Amino acid sequence: MDFNMVGPAIALGLSCIGCSIGCWIAGSASHAAMSRTEEGHGKFIGMAAAPSSQVIYGFLLMLQMQKAILGGTLSPVSAIAIGLFSGTALLFSSIYQGKVCATGIQASLKQPSVYGKCFAAIGIIESFALFAFVFALIII
Repeated sequence: MDFNMVGPAIALGLSCIGCSIGCWIAGSASHAAMSRTEEGHGKFIGMAAAPSSQVIYGFLLMLQMQKAILGGTLSPVSAIAIGLFSGTALLFSSIYQGKVCATGIQASLKQPSVYGKCFAAIGIIESFALFAFVFALIII
């Protein structure tokens, strides 16, 4: 049995799972907000899409891990560990970013002037996904 691509698959799979959960949480809040207001729906949709970015990191990590495994510079066992831990960080980052987006949507529905300020917390959570991605690339 060949385990070469298990690590890259884990990194991508976990990031996809997290993004789908995060976008579901934020998307649900977006739909509720849109049903209560006549205008400004685009900003709710944009905020609901924010948790999807972590799948890009998972995809790029998968490609870099695959390249390193095929090049002989990364063992499949190390790739599984890197994929598991970095993928888990991406998963949780997406989920919690979805929760923060949901509260940002609710806050900006009630007080539209706070919309831009809500992106500070969203960006902070995004930075943890970036840290996990960059640190995994350094290890590879």
